Amino acid sequence: MTGLFLTLEGGDGSGKSTQSALLTEWLAEQGRTVVHAREPGGTELGLELREIILHRRGYIAPRAEALLYAADRAHNVATVVRPALERGDIVIQDRYLDSSVAYQGAGRVLATDEVRELSLWATEGLLPHLTVLLDLDAATGRSRLDASRTRYDRLEAEAEAFHTRVRDAYRALADAEPERFLVLDATRPVEELQRSIRDRVSALLATLTA
Repeated sequence: MTGLFLTLEGGDGSGKSTQSALLTEWLAEQGRTVVHAREPGGTELGLELREIILHRRGYIAPRAEALLYAADRAHNVATVVRPALERGDIVIQDRYLDSSVAYQGAGRVLATDEVRELSLWATEGLLPHLTVLLDLDAATGRSRLDASRTRYDRLEAEAEAFHTRVRDAYRALADAEPERFLVLDATRPVEELQRSIRDRVSALLATLTA
């Protein structure tokens, strides 16, 4: 594969969508072909799974939830991400396997290593070249959601303890793979965060064209 795979991670309200859109715009201005993807819901099948995962009323067993995310991820990688990378495109994705480790693993109190292995199997081992982690405490994230939402999905509606476990898991993942992660304080101004992301992406692009 000759493309570049970039993912954005972080708790709810951390600003992933904003940074993803700004990065996509910047790369497109340079003449780069950018594919913007997301999980769950980046494909037609994914939209159906997203509705079940995030908006179904009633209980979903934690392991069933993890498997639904893995199914969405497998289809997204097979039909969107890998073909784009093989064309040499840049894929910018909102959430990937680290989300499952944090939310379904730590959040739902499942074995994080098992959740990670499930996603690696589903994606045939595909990892991003860079994962941007927008780090934000749960209380601040909730206040941001309160200001912008009239309803929450199933995961957003979880208690603060759940979201604190998610944040702790993200930080542990970043500590374990510092070469893949760029960890940024999500309380910094939007423009500062974007400059940091662009600097790291520019360095990656330079290595690909060297």
